[in-house]
Amino acid sequence: MATAAVAPEAGPGVEFLAAAGRRVRVRTAGDPAAPPVVLLHGITRSLEDWDPQFDRLAGRYRLIAPDLAGYGWSAPSPDGAGLAALADGVAQALDAVGEHRPAHVVGNSLGGAVTMAFTAAYPRRVATMTLVDPAGFGREVTPLLRVLGIPVVGRQVATHTNRLSAIVQERLIFADAAFATRSRVDHALDIARTTDAGLTAWRTAHELGSPLRGILSEWRAELLAAVAAQPRPTLGMWGSRDRVLPPKHLAELRRRLPHSETHLIDGVGHMPQLECPDEFAALLTDFIDRHAG
Repeated sequence: MATAAVAPEAGPGVEFLAAAGRRVRVRTAGDPAAPPVVLLHGITRSLEDWDPQFDRLAGRYRLIAPDLAGYGWSAPSPDGAGLAALADGVAQALDAVGEHRPAHVVGNSLGGAVTMAFTAAYPRRVATMTLVDPAGFGREVTPLLRVLGIPVVGRQVATHTNRLSAIVQERLIFADAAFATRSRVDHALDIARTTDAGLTAWRTAHELGSPLRGILSEWRAELLAAVAAQPRPTLGMWGSRDRVLPPKHLAELRRRLPHSETHLIDGVGHMPQLECPDEFAALLTDFIDRHAG
C-alpha cells in the first residue's frame, strides 16, 4: 500500500483540512463573499487540472477545488469510490471550507458525473452546473479506461503506473501533445507513488464501467433521471478532438438536458480548461454571470 497522503509542495491557497473525519486537500482563492465556484477534476486526476482557471477567475469568484475523495492527496471515503461517495466528499469539502451557499459547480470528465450526483443529492447547494466533457452521456470510453474494469488486470494497471504509462495517459487527454509536459507527467507519477489514488480509480472504474459494455447504462439512466428532477441552469462544453469521451456525447447531453447551453470547442481534447484556458474562462464567466443571483 502507498504511504499516507503527504502534501506535495503546496501552491497558493492549497491546504489539508479535516472533512467528516477524513483528510481532504483543497485549493481556495478569491473573495470569500464572491459567488462560489466549485471545480471538480476527473478520474486519476487532481485539483491541479484547474490551475490556469485560478489565474483567470479568482478575481470574480470564490474558487474551491478539492481533490476528490481518494484522488490526488485526499483520503478515500469509507463509503467507497462510487458517485454517491464522491458527491458526499464534495459536500464534506465545502463544509470544511465553510461554504454553504448555492454554488456554481463545474466538473470535468468523472467530475461532470460527480457534479450531477452532487446536484441530485444536494440540490439546495447547487446554483448551476457546468459539465466539461462529462461522463454519463454514452457508453463509449477510451480503451485505457475500459481496461480498468477488468477485475485483476485493471487493478494491476491502475496501481502500477510508470513513466511510459503516465506519458501515454497525459498525451491521450490533449489534442496538442505539447500540453503533456514533463511537469504534468512528474505530477502524475508523484500521485501514483505516494498515494492510493490508483486503487480508487480502479474501484471507480469497476463500479461505473465494464470492459465489454463500456460505461454502464444503468447508473447513467438513474443519474440523469435524478438530475432532470432537480433542473438547474446547465452549460455543456466538449472538445472536438476528445479521445477519452467522444464529442458525439454532446448531442445526448442536449437531448437529456434540453434546457442546457452547449459549446463544441474546436481543436481541443478532453480538458478544454487546460488546452484553451482563455476561451474556457470566457464561456464559463458569461454563463455564471448570467445566472448569478
